[in-house]
Amino acid sequence: MTPSDQGDVDLDVDFAADRGNWTGKLDFLLSCIGYCVGLGNVWRFPYRAYTNGGGAFLVPYFLMLAICGIPLFFLELSLGQFSSLGPLAVWKISPLFKGAGAATLLIVGLVAIYYNAIIAYVLFYLFASLTSALPWEHCGNWWNTDLCLEHRGSKDGNGALPLNLTSTVSPSEEYWSRYVLHIQGSQGIGSPGGIRWNLCLCLLLAWVIVFLCILKGVKSSGKVVYFTATFPYVILLMLLVRGVTLPGAWKGIQFYLTPQFHHLLSSKVWVEAALQIFYSLGVGFGGLLTFASYNTFHQNIYRDTFIVTLGNAITSILAGFAIFSVLGYMSQELGVPVDQVAKAGPGLAFVVYPQAMTMLPLSPFWSFLFFFMLLTLGLDSQFAFLETIVTAVTDEFPYYLRPKKAVFSGLICVAMYLMGLVLTTDGGMYWLVLLDDYSASFGLMVVVVTTCLAVTRVYGIQRFCRDIHMMLGFKPGLYFRACWLFLSPATLLALLVYSIAKYQPSEYGSYRFPAWAELLGILMGLLSCLMIPAGMLVAVLREEGSLWERLQQASRPAMDWGPSLEENRTGMYVATLAGSQSPKPLMVHMRKYGGITSFENTAIEVDREIAEEEESMM
Repeated sequence: MTPSDQGDVDLDVDFAADRGNWTGKLDFLLSCIGYCVGLGNVWRFPYRAYTNGGGAFLVPYFLMLAICGIPLFFLELSLGQFSSLGPLAVWKISPLFKGAGAATLLIVGLVAIYYNAIIAYVLFYLFASLTSALPWEHCGNWWNTDLCLEHRGSKDGNGALPLNLTSTVSPSEEYWSRYVLHIQGSQGIGSPGGIRWNLCLCLLLAWVIVFLCILKGVKSSGKVVYFTATFPYVILLMLLVRGVTLPGAWKGIQFYLTPQFHHLLSSKVWVEAALQIFYSLGVGFGGLLTFASYNTFHQNIYRDTFIVTLGNAITSILAGFAIFSVLGYMSQELGVPVDQVAKAGPGLAFVVYPQAMTMLPLSPFWSFLFFFMLLTLGLDSQFAFLETIVTAVTDEFPYYLRPKKAVFSGLICVAMYLMGLVLTTDGGMYWLVLLDDYSASFGLMVVVVTTCLAVTRVYGIQRFCRDIHMMLGFKPGLYFRACWLFLSPATLLALLVYSIAKYQPSEYGSYRFPAWAELLGILMGLLSCLMIPAGMLVAVLREEGSLWERLQQASRPAMDWGPSLEENRTGMYVATLAGSQSPKPLMVHMRKYGGITSFENTAIEVDREIAEEEESMM
């Protein structure tokens, strides 16, 4: 080895060592909680629960959490922490499947573009709440039509609403569609109209906030989450206490949780439960893997897995109480059944709940709290999306990008802001719906199934469990191995088949998307899937020999696969790190810490197991 080569290798080791870690003990845990507990917990879970059996929905929900949620969550954390690599470089574990990492980046990039547009809507409403009277409380504004009717106080003497109420529109709905979105200025997705400059500025502010929070990577975002991951619980508790003290609140809660066990016989309910778990925990988006890659090698991610997954489920249930207690009050005030005021998604956040706020004393205060809660919930997830992209690319090009990570992060934010400008046009909601329906649908399921099968079948379940043993001091039990090998991939494959079989074209209200838009959406989902075979082709072409030999070589772990720090490399990972000078990293550990700890004992046990396996094979 020449002196110049030695210098290059040393530089490689320096970059691996300078990648950085969380600076506080709770940074990782709070970041995971903030990432998983997002907008979906507030505006999707309560609606899914009541439309799929109420309290009975919790049965398939927790069962799917056990089969898919917890095992896949732990698998992704283990991959990230063991390797200290992002979603692209982690495929040193099996370069044949690196296309799955590229697919993850495409999906996360598309989701980040429209997710920040939703945060821009939240900022718009947050600023609109800074007034003595909410602008969506009354009709008579320039954006209102003749159909606008203030539903509050329109009951007759018998407490029933006029029969023609169904042909009217609430002020909050017209404020959302005709003022915030200005959707009447668009003829459809093909002619989105002009840019809404107030939304454009809100989107710019959203990206500025995200950039400032990820400016120094996990060192800065890890501190921001101390506020953004905990404060939503304070507001949620305030909304919950206020909600359950309102007249009619029990009516909404009863509607939310009354068990309807006959729904459990429907396959749709089980699919909805699995989808809620799958998307709520953020498995497959690369955020969990990225966060875990900044952990120390022996961080107890086994404990963290159960804290985050169960905490996420409990938060969803509590959010349902906060939402439906207010909807119960609203239904009593309007004199209509709860199911006529309950909606999911943007309809709940930007129409129904704001309308309910106008019925409360100090309505601007409660409105501000609600949208501030949505802002903090959304920002945590957005931090994860951006950190995933930045980490993945900088891990691939550490020499050039890691010293300029802040500049690179800024360029990513600028590029995504420009690509998201179409979402601030009059017809921007049509594009947002298209991105929401297709960017992370069947493509994400294919990526997760591929990851699960590649790790357990190609890399090997025994080798993966041995890696976890080296890292945590114990091997995963039968429950995790059974889920990784059979239950989780089988469930996801069933979900994939069901979603394809029950495919329905996108729509927004009464608007039906044209065929070309549907085709564009399908291609968007297929592109992420096609990256997997494309990555396989590239990996095979880089090898030599026959096709079978190339496949075998490309599927084996790279020579430098394993823990990033030399002192954590034992057994088969000894002296495989670029620039490694010591054949026994365990001795480095002993010199550094002055003796053998429990983790070193584990390393010795792993070495002994490997030696015994090698002897039995000879």
